[in-house]
Amino acid sequence: MHLKELNYIVMLADEQSISRAADRLYMAQSSLSQFLQQYEAELGVKLFVRTSKGIRPTAAGNVFIENARSILMHYRLVQNELWDMGKLEGGNVILGISTFRAQYMLPQILTIFRERYPKVRVDIVEENSKELENQLVAGSVDVAIVALPLTRLEHQVEFLKRDEILLVANRNHPVMEKAHRKEGALYDWVDLKDTEPFEYILSDYDTILGGFGRQQFKKAGIQPITHYTNITAALAAVMARKGLGLAFTYRSCAESYGDAVYLSIGEKGVYLELALAYPHSTYQSKAAKAMGAVIQEVLDENLQNGSVAVQN
Repeated sequence: MHLKELNYIVMLADEQSISRAADRLYMAQSSLSQFLQQYEAELGVKLFVRTSKGIRPTAAGNVFIENARSILMHYRLVQNELWDMGKLEGGNVILGISTFRAQYMLPQILTIFRERYPKVRVDIVEENSKELENQLVAGSVDVAIVALPLTRLEHQVEFLKRDEILLVANRNHPVMEKAHRKEGALYDWVDLKDTEPFEYILSDYDTILGGFGRQQFKKAGIQPITHYTNITAALAAVMARKGLGLAFTYRSCAESYGDAVYLSIGEKGVYLELALAYPHSTYQSKAAKAMGAVIQEVLDENLQNGSVAVQN
C-alpha cells in the first residue's frame, strides 16, 4: 500500500467521478479507471459502484476511505514536524480561502509569503467557510480564512478581524442621492430601506454575501428587484461597479476603481467576523503559523486603507 494510491482513492471519493478525479490528478481517465479495477481486485472488495452520475463509495469503501484520510493526515503532520526542524527551509503549506476573498487578497498574501519563505511551497484550496471547516477537521488544509461562527472547530480558531459588509455601486447610481455623510467615517452610509426602488445583483444563496443580502432585506422589511441571483459574489461586484445595480462586497475586498463607490449599510454599519482556523489536531506547523501572520498583515492593511489597490 502506497500513499500515492491512497491519495487516488480519496480523490475519487471527493470528486465522485473518475473523469474529474483524473483531471485533478493529471492522469488519463483510462489509467485511473484501470488502477481502480486492479486495486479493488487486490483488496478483494468493491470500493465504489458506478452510477448514472459517476461513482459512489460502497459500505466497505467508506471504511477504507475514512482510514485512508486518517493515514494521509498523520503523514502530513509528521512531514510538517520534520520540515519545522529545518526552520522553514522547505516544506509545504495548504491554504484554504473563499474564491471571492482569494481574488482580492491572495496575490498580496502569496507575494509577501514567497519573499519571506521562498523554499516553502503553497497550495490553495478554494471553498466556502463551511466546506473549509470540513477540510480542516479532516486535516486536508493547514490553515484557512473562515467566517464565524463555525460549528465543528473551537480551540483551533483565532479571531482575525471584523470585516465590514458594504454596498458597491457605480458612482453615478441614483442611490447616491440617498447617501448620508458621517464625520470621520471612511464611507458614506445608506439606510437599506431607501434602496428598495433600486435593482440588486445578488450572488447565490450558498455564498455568505448572497445569504447575508437576503437576510438584510427581510430584516429591513423590503423586497427590492433582484437579478442574476445564481452568479458569484465577485461577478456581482463587477457588474455593480458598471452601473447594472447594487451588490454586496467586503471592505477588505473593495477595489479602488474610479467608477466604484462603497456605502456602509446603516449609520453603524454591519460586520462579519473573520478568523484563522487550523486543523483538528494538536500540532500546527511553523509554515501554517507563518502564513497566518502574513494573512493578518494583509488584512490589516486592506481594512485600514479601505480598498485594495488594483493590480495593473
